[in-house]
Amino acid sequence: MPSETTATGPLPGQRRVLLAVTGLTPQVITETLYALMREGPHALPHEVHVLTTAEGAERARLALLSEQPGWFHRFMADFQLPPIAFNLEHIHVLRGAHGQPLADIRSAEDNERAADDIADWVRRFTADVPGQLHVSLAGGRKTMGFFAGYALSLWGRDDDRLTHVLVSDPFESSWEFFYPTPYERIIETRGGKLADCMQAEVTLADIPFVRLRHGLPQPLLQGRAGFAQAIQAAQRKLGPARLLLDLQSGQVEAAGQRFELPPAELAFLAWFARRALAGLAGVERPSSAEPSQAHAQAYLAEYRRILGPMGDDGRAATRYRHGMSQADFDERKSKLKRALLEALGPAAQPYLVIGEGRAPMRYRLSLPAEGLGFA
Repeated sequence: MPSETTATGPLPGQRRVLLAVTGLTPQVITETLYALMREGPHALPHEVHVLTTAEGAERARLALLSEQPGWFHRFMADFQLPPIAFNLEHIHVLRGAHGQPLADIRSAEDNERAADDIADWVRRFTADVPGQLHVSLAGGRKTMGFFAGYALSLWGRDDDRLTHVLVSDPFESSWEFFYPTPYERIIETRGGKLADCMQAEVTLADIPFVRLRHGLPQPLLQGRAGFAQAIQAAQRKLGPARLLLDLQSGQVEAAGQRFELPPAELAFLAWFARRALAGLAGVERPSSAEPSQAHAQAYLAEYRRILGPMGDDGRAATRYRHGMSQADFDERKSKLKRALLEALGPAAQPYLVIGEGRAPMRYRLSLPAEGLGFA
């Protein structure tokens, strides 16, 4: 569910998290915080979390959270900012293929495990509604940044943000630079040159990303898949819509999922699917004055295919003995829609029976014939 926003970001009181992927340059944290501070109080996070390697975690501890130099604490004091939660518990070391702290990404197994770790953290923070997750890609290996950005594309909400911090020359590659200080501070930069931190410029480049969260299956949103599995699930969701009906098992395959439908709803769907495959025009809704015998016969034919030769269709036959009424038609269509939405969420849209045209409106399956099939 998208969080509410104002013109400048999430509403006050909502949880804002800065999640940074870092390697050997922990100063990207203070640089990013400085750029956010310049945007205004609404942009500052309530807490900071870091995803990094074992060596990156040690560097972040020594550079940012130590008593000296303690650059995070100095930054907060220099600009008299409201509290931001950031301590050793907020530095998360990625784990390798065997669960060991990851010193670097050196194997395919470590790469896969790091991807799963990064994806899981992004999923966890985006499960906190309402709020905003801000992912910074400024530090760490390129693969780590790729995983973080792709994970935000999968799980990111409307207000979530992806950025890269930019630092002006000659400060960008200097270990001594952490943010533009509000006072004169001279450091040594490349080539032994001196520069004043007050003169540095730090900005954030927002990175647009495609948000795929809406319409993804609940197991994916709830973290029941690793990074690679999540990508595969998203690909199935975003691929061409296909509908396969297995009347014998009572199951339907749609949007990469296989699920059961009650016989009454499955029969209604099968009726429209068979018409679409035959290239027939849409079906008129029965008039309020007279039930339709043709509608009832076509529907009951599918219902009996589902029940099989030994099935008992007595109740359905009795209900439709005078034809399918307008109320019957509306009920079947409504219950089918509800069942598909429960199974697929917003991804159910291509598989619904829709009405089109002016009165008398005609109803058809919105999926084209080439996307339909019977098992």
